[in-house]
Amino acid sequence: MKNLVILGAGYGGMRVLARLLPNQLPEDVSITLIDRLPYHCLKTEYYALAAGTISDQHVRVDLPEHPKLKVVYAEIEKIDLEENKVILSNADPVTYDDLIIGLGCEDKYHNVPGAAEYTYSIQSIEKARDTYQALNNLPPGSVVSIVGAGLSGVELASELNESRKDLKIKLFDRGNYILSSFPERLSTYVQNWFDNHGVEIVNNSNITRVEENVLYNHDEPIECDVIVWTAGIQPNRIVREMDVQKDKQNRVVLTVHHNIPDNEHVYVVGDCASLPHAPSAQLAEGQAEQIVQVLQSRWKGEPLPESLPTIKLKGILGSLGKKHGFGLVAEKPVTGRVARLIKSGILWMYKYHNG
Repeated sequence: MKNLVILGAGYGGMRVLARLLPNQLPEDVSITLIDRLPYHCLKTEYYALAAGTISDQHVRVDLPEHPKLKVVYAEIEKIDLEENKVILSNADPVTYDDLIIGLGCEDKYHNVPGAAEYTYSIQSIEKARDTYQALNNLPPGSVVSIVGAGLSGVELASELNESRKDLKIKLFDRGNYILSSFPERLSTYVQNWFDNHGVEIVNNSNITRVEENVLYNHDEPIECDVIVWTAGIQPNRIVREMDVQKDKQNRVVLTVHHNIPDNEHVYVVGDCASLPHAPSAQLAEGQAEQIVQVLQSRWKGEPLPESLPTIKLKGILGSLGKKHGFGLVAEKPVTGRVARLIKSGILWMYKYHNG
């Protein structure tokens, strides 16, 4: 019996399971899923969990059940590519015939002194819970600084503004204007929303140091009650320590079939993979679909195509609280209630109808 091992019940890992189970798995193949948690987490909604506008239960999805699926709850120590083993900290090693690495990302602190020690995070459900406690235990009038005005920072700032109108929220952005990678119409819309709701955007910021309750912008100290870091991501530590070819962002370089060069049995999906698009849940799912096709062909002994279709992304959507949003759908800008409704609908479909 061959063992397909999937590391991480993230968006990529869950899409692989959804496509192989219940009846697309060969008779001689079983699956082992390794994760720390007994559920899949909706990472795209961690900002709302941290802001206190949804409960913990809203970001959890049950793992699938199947006689040929074994779930191991454990902390992964390292991957032994020579011995085809996954080394666990609190359980026996797991051997694999095929391996899919979908371990996600961690915060990237850009070598800013004190950032790791004195800021909160929304990169994992555990850290989002800690951030929720810190933010919602603050007295009125407290200052919350959010470092990084990408999608996560914008959604957290807007959601927290609705949840705690009594707080003073500062959003630090390195660019001349917010969301500079988006069309100007969307950037202007988001900027106006923050202006109208009393959220301060600090443009052209450069965070040089962080101390306890003090943020240094261009070396100028700013007193804060809580600092949340949303200013960049990097692959999981396990992947960063792997002795394989990586790009400048420490993501694993892959063949056109999503496996590491010279090893057709090890695949990388999601935030840890070097791909032409920015990491996203949508990209991880598209990649997972293709990995399943490759695996099925290899299990049948069929030749693989020289190339695979380009993964097409349908768009990107962000929330501005519960009633407004912004984004690109089929490359067209959408704003306001329509954007928020579309995002809510997509989330509902994913959670209750398997995407």
